[in-house]
Amino acid sequence: MSLDLSDTYKFCPQCGGPLEKRLLKAGEPQRLVCSRCGFIFYIDPKLAAIALVPLTGGVVLVRRGIDPGYGLWVVPGGFVDVGERVEETVARETLEETHLVVRPVGLINVYSYSDSPIVVVAFLTEYLEGELAPGDETLEARVFGLEEIPWERIAFRSTKQALEAYLRRTRG
Repeated sequence: MSLDLSDTYKFCPQCGGPLEKRLLKAGEPQRLVCSRCGFIFYIDPKLAAIALVPLTGGVVLVRRGIDPGYGLWVVPGGFVDVGERVEETVARETLEETHLVVRPVGLINVYSYSDSPIVVVAFLTEYLEGELAPGDETLEARVFGLEEIPWERIAFRSTKQALEAYLRRTRG
């Protein structure tokens, strides 16, 4: 199933004119084009970054205090701000959600799905300092042993897939 968000946007962000679908190039999807000024409105994915944080023989998970996924578990992460390096997002979001200072040390994988506008970049991190505690968007932050991960209470498939990839790495 392919995600089509083109019906979500009706007006040009530059001049306010009506947007209409047009085929601009053979082999590409129809694009939204302003019928007044000709502006092409590309609907691009949103980039998020997540952190696998090994700590005391386990991995850090946080229980979400916001939707989507309220009350479910995820690894720390969030959206990349314009002008922010993806690695900076990993460190910033981990600090905000867990009070831990980490440093990205390697790429786990990149996850994208045809039914989601979000691309997720997963990093393995190294703990540097801090005391584990929930942040303002998290209900709880804790370390789960590798055999204790609450798989049935994980919010997002990218989190599940990144955790599975991490476990494959740690178990050789």
